[in-house]
Amino acid sequence: MSTLSYTVADSVTMLRRNLRRALRYPSMTVQLAAMPVLMLLLFVYVFGNALGSGIGPVKGHYVDYVAPGIVLMAATTGSISVAVSVCVDMTEGIVNRFRTMSISRAAVLNGHVVGGVIQTLVTIVLVVGFALLIGFRPNATPVEWLATAGLLTLLVLALTWLSAAMGLRAKTVESASNAPTPLTFLPFLGSAIVPTDSMPTAVRWFAEYQPFTPVIETLRGLLMGTEIGSSALIAVAWCVGLTVLGYFWARSAYDRAR
Repeated sequence: MSTLSYTVADSVTMLRRNLRRALRYPSMTVQLAAMPVLMLLLFVYVFGNALGSGIGPVKGHYVDYVAPGIVLMAATTGSISVAVSVCVDMTEGIVNRFRTMSISRAAVLNGHVVGGVIQTLVTIVLVVGFALLIGFRPNATPVEWLATAGLLTLLVLALTWLSAAMGLRAKTVESASNAPTPLTFLPFLGSAIVPTDSMPTAVRWFAEYQPFTPVIETLRGLLMGTEIGSSALIAVAWCVGLTVLGYFWARSAYDRAR
């Protein structure tokens, strides 16, 4: 077998380990899925009339505007579980045992990241399903749904690598769970809840140029048929850039911890 074959085989083994652990202890996944669902209920049923009345094409249907932003929030919250699981492995000593075995160095992180991506995508599916139950009515074609899934997968991959790096750098499980938390609030400082042109100048400037706004606008365009413009290219560029950053940061942190 080639080196690549060994790496893939070891990564699959580590992936299986992480998925089994997630099934055995589902509380983290449930908590991370519950947060965006609660936020969706809050903004639709508590703030929906007030916020939706100022949004032209979706007036009276605020759920159609806010749901793509909450889906993005589900992507950001899902990454927290990866930071926690990586930190648990590093602090409990299991990684030191792996290092004494004939296992590819890349397999440990690969298993965490791929497992985290799968868990987060499952969470996103649950949130989308709940949004449909309370009135979300996208008009996307099958191709647009496929493009939506691709963009979300790319974003989740980027966030998962960043969270893995944060988990490697954290000294305790508590700090690992807190490190990715700011990512969950960035969509609210974008166009997730209200259009950016309704914000004060300084906040609007930040909202328009932060990475999550073009992702939200692309998702909203794909699902609801609104104008996308250059947002799609910018969103993909941000996702690729963050993936590269997170990957090399995580690999560097893992090598230094050896």
